Amino acid sequence: MKVLIVYNESDPEIYEQAPEISEEDLDFKPYFDLENSNPIDEYEAMAKALRRAGYDAYTLNIMDNLQHFFDNIDKNKPDVVFNLMELYKDVAIQEMNFAGLLELLDIPYTGAPPLALGTCQSKILTKRILSSIGIRTPNYRLVKSLNKPFRINLNYPLIVKPALEDASVGIEEESIVYNVDALKKRVKYVLEYFAQPALVEEFIVGRELNVAVFGDKEPEVLPISEIDFSKLPDDLHPIVSYQAKWDPYHVAYHKTIPKCPAPLSNKIRKEAEEIALKAVKAVGCRDYARVDMRLSEDKRLYVLEVNPNPDLQQDAGFMRSARTAGYSYSRALKMIVDFAYMRKRGSNGK
Repeated sequence: MKVLIVYNESDPEIYEQAPEISEEDLDFKPYFDLENSNPIDEYEAMAKALRRAGYDAYTLNIMDNLQHFFDNIDKNKPDVVFNLMELYKDVAIQEMNFAGLLELLDIPYTGAPPLALGTCQSKILTKRILSSIGIRTPNYRLVKSLNKPFRINLNYPLIVKPALEDASVGIEEESIVYNVDALKKRVKYVLEYFAQPALVEEFIVGRELNVAVFGDKEPEVLPISEIDFSKLPDDLHPIVSYQAKWDPYHVAYHKTIPKCPAPLSNKIRKEAEEIALKAVKAVGCRDYARVDMRLSEDKRLYVLEVNPNPDLQQDAGFMRSARTAGYSYSRALKMIVDFAYMRKRGSNGK
């Protein structure tokens, strides 16, 4: 089977220009490697893993040019497209449109369909869907403008996020606010910098859980992972900020340490698993997804995000849970490809 791993990095040389910083340059002891994350290397590692699994896998960077994709599939005629598109011309909502293109071309592809990608891109729509089926999410308000009287009617502390981003984009230390002045300042920043509404939520103090869901027709919940905030400096909030997720030279990156499986009671674990399966089904995810939750101090679970097509790097949250469940990297990737291929065969009645 021929598998095309398609992604879009419009400026790939940026990863070669990253500054070289050693451990001696930092004012803290790093926990993880200091190398900048290079997604292009990870895509090649995925192709290599799929080749070990017996597939003819290769990668394609379309570099903001759809014609590269059309030329490639016309020439190579892949059996399955491993869809890793997240942005097109720096617009996140185009992620769903690329999946829609694959639908129109009638090509088997991995991961979530267009509607699920578009739904989860909108934090508000996701929250409304989850709330409608009885899944708890933090109380919130959507702020589109500061021109009207500012009445938020939420309990501090609050967290302010861009309403249409993912991957912790726009979530920083300043996102947690304790009074109306700080709230207005952060909302203003989101409105102007991201040019989209600001989602203001009550900040749930407690533990952060990542619940990975794996499969298509009969999805399973993988061992739950927890982000341990106990090593964070006192001046940093217990959140998975953009820096904690993506900046290897920031202290938060090294002091938000994942633990898998998370030490949970059977009651909480089962409840989290049930919520994750319901959430993934409600928004239409498939193949692989991750549901991020908070376990409050009074033992209540709140869904923060439903993530279709989450990061598949070997050390990322989804693969950490898969590894704990006993799946090798090659096997997990092969199964994702197989889900897509068999789904297409089933739709054709074969």
